Amino acid sequence: MLNRIILIGRLTRDPELRYTPAGVAVTQFTLAVDRNFTGQNGEREADFIPVVTWRQLAETCANYLRKGRLAAVEGRIQVRNYENNEGKRVYVTEVIADNVRFLESAQSREGGNASSGGSMPEEPALGGGGNGGNSARGNGNNNNFSRNNNTQDPFSGDGKPIDISDDDLPF
Repeated sequence: MLNRIILIGRLTRDPELRYTPAGVAVTQFTLAVDRNFTGQNGEREADFIPVVTWRQLAETCANYLRKGRLAAVEGRIQVRNYENNEGKRVYVTEVIADNVRFLESAQSREGGNASSGGSMPEEPALGGGGNGGNSARGNGNNNNFSRNNNTQDPFSGDGKPIDISDDDLPF
């Protein structure tokens, strides 16, 4: 059995940090993830997915993520239910995150003019921007990135979807 999810989207509001009675940090935020198609009115729709992080990851997310920031979340889907005040059963579906990647820094979000203090530290590049046809599989696709050439950030842009072929996905 497998319950894994990977999402890339933008935060709809600042993360909400709380502590359990036992002192364990928990953060909740919502990720807006664009759909691959447009609706009947021609506009792109999005899903708004609740995300929960725990412990050190929760504190890190609360400190460095802000509304509008692009983030990648890896985790599992959890469905829980409870009975509300009116005695009605309420079901909640959320992602419990194991890993959160900050895909843009405060500098890139603010156009390079980051204010002193409170800015997000630079996240190490996950891959550089190679323009050559070198691929780990040798398929000649020019959309591959090498770890040694960090001249281009593959996640930079204005929030538009990245065109990735099925051959480039690891699953």
